[in-house]
Amino acid sequence: MKNILIIGGAGYVGSILIPKLLKKNYQITCFDLMIYGESFLPKSDNLKIIKGDLRNIELLNKLIKGFDFVIHLACISNDPSFELNPELGKSINYDAFEPLVKRCKDSGVERFVYASSSSVYGIKDEQDVHEEMSLKPLTDYSKFKVKCEEILQKYNSNNFNTTIIRPATVCGYSPRQRLDVIVNILTNLGYHKKEITIMGGSQLRPNIHIDDMAEAYIKVLETDNKLISGEIFNVGYENQSVNEIANLVEKNMPFKISKKIIETNDNRSYHISSKKIFEKLDFSPEKNISDAVKDLVKVFEKKLFTNPLTNSIYYNVKKMNEINLK
Repeated sequence: MKNILIIGGAGYVGSILIPKLLKKNYQITCFDLMIYGESFLPKSDNLKIIKGDLRNIELLNKLIKGFDFVIHLACISNDPSFELNPELGKSINYDAFEPLVKRCKDSGVERFVYASSSSVYGIKDEQDVHEEMSLKPLTDYSKFKVKCEEILQKYNSNNFNTTIIRPATVCGYSPRQRLDVIVNILTNLGYHKKEITIMGGSQLRPNIHIDDMAEAYIKVLETDNKLISGEIFNVGYENQSVNEIANLVEKNMPFKISKKIIETNDNRSYHISSKKIFEKLDFSPEKNISDAVKDLVKVFEKKLFTNPLTNSIYYNVKKMNEINLK
């Protein structure tokens, strides 16, 4: 039985990934600050939950022993949360990274999988934004993702196989729900306000269903070293315009909603090609944006969320403002 450490495992993606790994009989340790709680994580003899800060090197040195794989999902997530406190963001997203990687390699970890971001490319005019293209990050959040990629590649070796994942924007239902990413935002507003407003609409956004995002990590874990060692993979599915996303939300509502478009000078588009992971690892997503919308609507209809329009538990920036993490 392989022993996996998931750093940031109690987050939006981690809370989908962990149950999938448990079903495959992996031994899991979830290490997380638990800002959003842990009650949504499954109960299992094969799951150990540890609350901690990855900046605590002493704690990590004690913890990281006997793991086969490490998946690093933890960060101050996305630009708005990072910009609330850039020093905090840097300390977690960048400063803590190399000591962690070094400890993992020294302790005998076989594989280290890092969740970077597709935002590292910046804005590209090319139709297929692939892994060999130049990186032009526009924000500090993205710049530190690039720096961490460079650090990790430096440590890659025959005995320490590293893989970098550059995810598209994740969408859909999770036990640790986020309602502050584009598909989820529009679905939440459409269902609860019966109206959605979009700025511009022609801007492209890459998306991937959260179930497929979790499956991509599993695919990397279960693929032979020679195919994943030192590799970088974009992971996305659909590059669709904001207007197309809004239309899908409208189409999948159980009632009629209205859509309002406001002109904007910010027409920046982001898009990626995930051809490499499809061809090299035979990974192909099985769900789409409509599936994500339908999944969220089902949960809304069951009233499983408390005050989904205002509750900070679903909004990273609101929550970070509340807790004033140092």
